[in-house]
Amino acid sequence: MSVQAALAEAAAKLGPVSDTPRLDAELIMAHALGIERDHLLLDTTRLAVPAGFAALVERRMAHEPVAYIVGHRDFWSVRIAVGQGVLIPRPDSETLIEAALAHFGKRGPKTILDLGTGPGSLLIAALDEWPEAHGLGVDVSEVALDYAQANAAQLTKPERASFRAGDWLAGITGPYDLILANPPYIEEGSVLEPQVAEYEPAGALFAGADGLDDYRRILPALHPLIAKDGIAVIEIGWRQREAVTALAEECGLAVQCLRDLGGRDRALVCRPA
Repeated sequence: MSVQAALAEAAAKLGPVSDTPRLDAELIMAHALGIERDHLLLDTTRLAVPAGFAALVERRMAHEPVAYIVGHRDFWSVRIAVGQGVLIPRPDSETLIEAALAHFGKRGPKTILDLGTGPGSLLIAALDEWPEAHGLGVDVSEVALDYAQANAAQLTKPERASFRAGDWLAGITGPYDLILANPPYIEEGSVLEPQVAEYEPAGALFAGADGLDDYRRILPALHPLIAKDGIAVIEIGWRQREAVTALAEECGLAVQCLRDLGGRDRALVCRPA
């Protein structure tokens, strides 16, 4: 079977489990071949279908996320290694980097704190954007921190990123020019897609009956950790703008809401009022 025929067959099989079956098939094929997707698309006629491709497609048919199958997800300007036990970075979260870029421009922040760093996506993307900055990533998951440490190795100077196990802001002293946070914000009992519900860590997704539990823990301690002329940028669920804004304002923070590429409320930029 040719690569083109194998891709068409895989895309047809993946149709019931994916919104992007052809893209999934191409990413999996490129991974199986050990090449980048753009190289795959240049000329498939000189390639042979690798023996392991069918088994990888079967994993995707069982709803396993493509990022876990291929072992990474591209985020902003960096490639983030991921696997079971860590949250997969989403394009929507790039809104936080865009907000920081709009505030700091090319001068950038000097110090960055990333709360709930997961595999280090936000921190490493920010450090790649501003080569003179250094930062700290905090997470409760040792699995996530192992991935974050490995991902930091792609930086020109990996020592610019440090990581520690921690419970949000407990034991953190500042101030920091830029604080980033992507806490869990999904309501308990929400029905999620199988590729999320069955594979990604529940602790990185759910935050109590109303999805606000972790904002209630983070926001009261945030004000004194924001440096002069600095900001904190916090991701929110697209229907949580009013609730999280009210919590932030109660904690003495001025808030601006930014939308993601889909036009949905996605990030709150917080400053001391």
